[in-house]
Amino acid sequence: MTDQNLLEKKARAEAWFQSLQSDLIARLEALEAQADPKHYQGESGKFERTDWRRGDGNEDLGGGKMAMMKGRLFEKVGVHTSTVYGEFSEEFRKNIPGAEENGGKFWASGISLIAHLTNPRIPAVHMNTRMIATSKTWFGGGGDLTPLLAYQRDPSFEDSVDFHAAMKTACDTYDASFYPKFKDWCDEYFHLAHRDEPRGTGGIFYDRHDTGDWDRDFAFTQSVGKAFADIYPKLVTRRMAEPWTKAEREEQLIQRGRYVEFNLLYDRGTTFGLKTGGNVKSILSSMPPIVKWP
Repeated sequence: MTDQNLLEKKARAEAWFQSLQSDLIARLEALEAQADPKHYQGESGKFERTDWRRGDGNEDLGGGKMAMMKGRLFEKVGVHTSTVYGEFSEEFRKNIPGAEENGGKFWASGISLIAHLTNPRIPAVHMNTRMIATSKTWFGGGGDLTPLLAYQRDPSFEDSVDFHAAMKTACDTYDASFYPKFKDWCDEYFHLAHRDEPRGTGGIFYDRHDTGDWDRDFAFTQSVGKAFADIYPKLVTRRMAEPWTKAEREEQLIQRGRYVEFNLLYDRGTTFGLKTGGNVKSILSSMPPIVKWP
C-alpha cells in the first residue's frame, strides 16, 4: 500500500465515522423528543458537541468530537469520534501489531457509542468501530446489548434475538463464518472473569480484522455501523412506553455496577485511549450516571 493510498483510506474511514456519528445523533435525539412526559419527567435533551485536541498543543496529535446527551429518556448517552496519531510508548507498542516495526508510529480513527436509559426495561448498549494503522492496517469493533433486568438476560429475550439477527445479517453479507466467530469472540471478551458471568447478552466483537482486501473490510465495518443504527432505535421504540417499578429501577442500578467493573478492569478501548493520550472525559463517559453496589 503506497503512502498516498493509505492517506486516501484514512480519509475515507474518518469521514465515515463522522457521518455515522451525525446519523446516530439525529436518530437518538428524535427518540428523546418522542418520550412521553407521563413516563419521563423534565425537558427533552439535546446532544452537546465538544471538540478536543490531543496532547499539550505543542504538536498536532489529533483529536475528536464528543457528543453527550443527558435527557429524560436517555439518562446518559455519548456518541464520540476521534482521530489520533503519534507514537506508542516502547512498552505499549509491544502489544500492537506492526508497531515495533515502524518505531511505534500509529494512526487510529473510530466511533464509540454508549447509552444508558432511564427506563430499566430498555437495555443499555455499546457500539464502536475503528481503523488502526501502524506498519499494518486493520479494523475492529462491534456492538453488544446489556439488558439490565434478570428476566431479560436470557438469550431468548426478544430484544436480544433481534439485535443478534441484525448483527448476523451485517456479517453474512460478507462471510457466513463471521457471525459465529465474532459472536463467540464477543461472549468471551465481554465476560467478567472475577464474577464468572457475562456483561450482557452479547452481539459481535472483532479486532485486528485484515483479510487482505481493505475495501471489503471497510465495507463490512460500515455494514456493522449501519445495522446498529437501524436496530437499536427500534428496540428503544419497542420498550420506551412500558412503565417500570421502583424495584426494577433498583435492579437496573445494581446491574450497572457490572458495566463499571468491566470497563475499568478489562476493556481494551479504555486502556488504548488512556495509553495514547486520549480525552479522559470522553473515554470515561461510558460510565453510567447513577450506579449502586449492594
